[in-house]
Amino acid sequence: MDAHLLPGALVDSAWLAGHLGDPRLVILDATAELPSPLHDGDYRVASGHAAWQDAHIPGSRHADLTGDLSDHTAPYHFAAPAPEALAAALTQLGVRDGTSVVVYDNGGGIWAARLWWMLRSISVPAAVLDGGWPGWLAAGGPTRSGPAAESPQAVPGALTPLPRPGFWAGITDADAVARGERPGALVCALPPAGFDGTAPTRYARRGHIPGSLSLPGRDLLDDAGRFLPRTELAARVNAVLPAQDAPVVLYCGGGISAAAVALALNLLDRDDVTLYDGSLEEWAASERPLVTGPA
Repeated sequence: MDAHLLPGALVDSAWLAGHLGDPRLVILDATAELPSPLHDGDYRVASGHAAWQDAHIPGSRHADLTGDLSDHTAPYHFAAPAPEALAAALTQLGVRDGTSVVVYDNGGGIWAARLWWMLRSISVPAAVLDGGWPGWLAAGGPTRSGPAAESPQAVPGALTPLPRPGFWAGITDADAVARGERPGALVCALPPAGFDGTAPTRYARRGHIPGSLSLPGRDLLDDAGRFLPRTELAARVNAVLPAQDAPVVLYCGGGISAAAVALALNLLDRDDVTLYDGSLEEWAASERPLVTGPA
């Protein structure tokens, strides 16, 4: 594979349009449906496959984060599969040794960022389509529709997972940072009302992990759903997270929005980032403390 096929962690619609049909490139739509909770404990999630069938980028396939791309034996939703299981699921989507992946979604980029993080965790070259599906449509990109059987078949070939250390944190890691037993910063990617506990939560309890900083993922995007220019992005991040706060442990409700912040930090060349996979769904179900109110 050409190591320079992907220009970076983000690609724009013009770049992707120019690479449609490239056999080295796999395009995946990672959209899932996760409505805002109407009351505490209101957890509803659904695959985005039906919407993908209605309209998608030519040659793309739907990557179902509610299906084989999650570990359903875990005690929380959207758990990252073991590397071998993740690789096996990705091969069914055409990902193999020697390919690169561009991921997009119709949900503000959080689902694409989640799959991007998962791909990178096993050393698969990956990028996110900046602006996602709305940006593609706004740029006049071509579309296709139809069931999965009508989309390009997965190209045969093996995918060898090469796990990279430091990508995932567990509940004991987050707890150690919260207690001051390990250096670093806990950063919550939820919107302010989710962080301070004024909005309903789909999890067991409201609030955030003690000592957390608030850096909502949506604040790092412009009105069109694209990541802010580097200077503005750095200003937003540095106002919350000084460079000396390392390592960074990101979390949200289920490890999804946190991946968008991980992508933003990657764009700023920070490599001291881990993602707490269980996030608040796991934490709130434990006896560990949660606090409400601002940071």
